[in-house]
Amino acid sequence: MARDKDVSTYSNYESRDALFAGLATVVAAQLADALGQNGRATLAVPGGTTPAPFFEILRKVPLDWKNVTILLTDERFVPETSDRSNTRLLRETLFQDLAAAATYVPMYLEADQPEDVLGALQKSIAEALPLDICVLGMGADMHTASIFPEADLLAEALADDAPIFLPMRAPNAPEPRMTLTAPVLRRAGHVHLLIAGTAKKAALAVAQQDGPIIDAPVRAILPQAHIHYAD
Repeated sequence: MARDKDVSTYSNYESRDALFAGLATVVAAQLADALGQNGRATLAVPGGTTPAPFFEILRKVPLDWKNVTILLTDERFVPETSDRSNTRLLRETLFQDLAAAATYVPMYLEADQPEDVLGALQKSIAEALPLDICVLGMGADMHTASIFPEADLLAEALADDAPIFLPMRAPNAPEPRMTLTAPVLRRAGHVHLLIAGTAKKAALAVAQQDGPIIDAPVRAILPQAHIHYAD
């Protein structure tokens, strides 16, 4: 879908089932297009439980999955055995059926703290970039990925010259996070923002108003985003 990359577009679905199916259809078509043009495609996806139905639909779409690289937009710095691990959720919901053939780029390596493995993780992530498709979520506090208001490296993550990947600590995040930075997210060929529920809709309305990006980090990607919403 050709559009002005500086103006967000909006799809309002009649139900969450329609939302997840519609998003899967769009993303699958964009993956197929990237594969057709380049012979490979890179997809970044959010963690958490909200996108699970989207993953369960997408994983059954016939694509050249062996040439698709998938990474998270952000991860909690916890081992995959933790029920807080986004990687664990992906393995349960996305890397099944046909999508089991895709390549996964991790955002966690065992260490005492994220800084101990930052270089190794950045290297593997850099090799997967640029992103062809990026699907993001948004919290009620208007964070996206793990770019939180009041996070310790918020300004660095939002800067135009940000590194591709940063550790992040925030007041409302129980553990350190690892996140792609704003420039990487918004430079994706296609950016999708998945919003479900009236509370998130209200937060989005605030974020769409003029104001400092540091107060609502999702503003960093809104101009490029196709918003997908259902109550």
